[in-house]
Amino acid sequence: MTQTVFKAVLFDIGGVVVQSPLLAVREYEIERGIPHNYVNCMITARGSQGAWQKFERGQLPLFPFYEQFSQELSDIHNGNKWYVEYCERKNIACPELPQGLHIDGRELFGRMMRTAQKVNEYVYEAILRIKAAKRWRVIALTNNYSKIDATFLGLDARHLERYPGVTLQSELEFLGWEGGAVPSYIHELFDDFVDSSEVGMRKPEHRFYLLACARNDIQPQEAIFLDDLGLNLKTAKELGMETIHVPIGGTVYALKTLGDKLGINLIDGLETEAGMPSKL
Repeated sequence: MTQTVFKAVLFDIGGVVVQSPLLAVREYEIERGIPHNYVNCMITARGSQGAWQKFERGQLPLFPFYEQFSQELSDIHNGNKWYVEYCERKNIACPELPQGLHIDGRELFGRMMRTAQKVNEYVYEAILRIKAAKRWRVIALTNNYSKIDATFLGLDARHLERYPGVTLQSELEFLGWEGGAVPSYIHELFDDFVDSSEVGMRKPEHRFYLLACARNDIQPQEAIFLDDLGLNLKTAKELGMETIHVPIGGTVYALKTLGDKLGINLIDGLETEAGMPSKL
């Protein structure tokens, strides 16, 4: 059997290169007594026209996003229905469901973004080793929010009344975005940074992955893709990419798998798996 010759490694950012924002979601759910994964169910069940999805495609300014995000996450009629369906799919007992819920989308999103500013030092070091080998393209494929300009906030009179004195700078500080959602030193790691909000498409849309391949003159079969979400990996696999799941606490194993596929050692000198959670 002919061994695949890989030409590129594609990395998700949130949950792989930096700490997963889902950690902040889980913390929020615990504080509010919301069932585990309830918020994520409500986000994903909205499909392509949900606030989260539109914001990641650059189709919704920040404060209108907050408004729609709050409304959607507080919708227990649909939320409870979707969560019951989720429990049935997973074959798990359904816990007591919320009878009333008000989620402030700005508060939750801010917590998520501040959490996602912490770099995964193990992945960072692995990327440096891959780049030093000069044998593969290193590409970011990320659902992101990079369109920060005069129209980014999307403020109207209602928003200004609720958040008096808000400015672009103050909101970026609230989100922990120094220079953007992804710090410049992370951007600089990559040969190409394929950003959902810049191209108007996002994972798990097939065309987003194919765009990344076309921009870098590779075929899907020549790429390895790392992500923390199964849905995103499913699309990559359907297109022919080699995929590696990076769960919370599973970075070292994922990097060992990647190193084995590339034929280089990416984990020498790293801590054992027992030391990982504090870094993730």
